[in-house]
Amino acid sequence: MAHQISEKTGIPEEILHFFDDVKEMFKETDRRMKETDRQMKATDRKLKELESLFNTQWGRLIESLVDGAVVKIFNQWGIPIESTTTRTKGIYQGNNWELDIVAKNGNAVIIIEVKTTLRPDDVKKHLKKLPMVKTWMREYTNNHAYGAVAYLTGSAGAAQMAENQGLFVIKATGDSAYITNAHNFEPKIY
Repeated sequence: MAHQISEKTGIPEEILHFFDDVKEMFKETDRRMKETDRQMKATDRKLKELESLFNTQWGRLIESLVDGAVVKIFNQWGIPIESTTTRTKGIYQGNNWELDIVAKNGNAVIIIEVKTTLRPDDVKKHLKKLPMVKTWMREYTNNHAYGAVAYLTGSAGAAQMAENQGLFVIKATGDSAYITNAHNFEPKIY
């Protein structure tokens, strides 16, 4: 059986066809890999969207749990709370600010930062916000302002750090919340 030799290359035709077939397989593999990469990126985007939705909803659940207990737990501490508002937002000098829960009465306002997991950086950020509260919300200029952090779980001593800085520490539990500070705790007034 004689092999046909390409006049152009001097290589047998069946070898040239084989290489053409291999070249086409590589092109198809490359196309499939690009499609798989596109699908993986789309899946990553969807997972990030779902994660964000879950975290937002989970955070709102914890916020709601704490908000439902705030009046009772601060009344027990001798700070009569008349009302609360959640997700108070504003803009000051072009910068956005947001407070998770504002508990108030005629003389005092308590600014509560709510976290699913409380970390030291969360405490530090909240401590930076507190001196600005009376500037952001002028209706509280003559009130005592207190700070508080509320959480479901804590890490790296964040709760103790918050208490040491004069913040009320609120632990969210199954269907309520409670203040974990020692009974002789003296909150810092802002």
